[in-house]
Amino acid sequence: YPDTLSLLKARALFFRDANLGPDGGYSDRWVRVETKPIPFYFPNWPSRVAAARLHDLHHIATDYETDWLGEAEIAAWEIASGCARYHAAWILNFGAFGAGLVVAPRRVFRAFLRGRHTKTNLYKSGFDESRLDDITVGMLRDQLGLRAPLPSARATDVWLFLVWCIPSVIAWLLFPFLTIILFWLIVRAKL
Repeated sequence: YPDTLSLLKARALFFRDANLGPDGGYSDRWVRVETKPIPFYFPNWPSRVAAARLHDLHHIATDYETDWLGEAEIAAWEIASGCARYHAAWILNFGAFGAGLVVAPRRVFRAFLRGRHTKTNLYKSGFDESRLDDITVGMLRDQLGLRAPLPSARATDVWLFLVWCIPSVIAWLLFPFLTIILFWLIVRAKL
């Protein structure tokens, strides 16, 4: 997105390009995650919508795509820069971060490193949506400190990356465990 574009226009383009609908899916009851061959759905709780409103602006500012790899990169960036009190962001980011470790660990690490050296993010600083038309993409990038070149990784960066890998992997390990429990409950109920 060009620096001169207002966030209102950039977000409308983002919604269009990502096939999210005119309001980004914020008013939908369910969120659809494209997984092949069967999509996965989960409730679109208000806490998820609050986090998604900021998450989408992060996508615009960082230029990470909305495909699986881009979601893994933005997850790593958000985890490294901190999701503050947005619990839904932490939970969803752990899942995407974990998937990224399998698909493209180097790109996930670079995004994590970029997040570690970002000034702030919208989860911490907040954002007044009534100002979407007044703020440009470039202004948001400057506010977040996204123009700085990516520094070389320090030992602390590597150590923190490895520490954050743990809950991300655990998030993926819980999914089959919960599936087994659900299957067991269904079988037990039929007996």
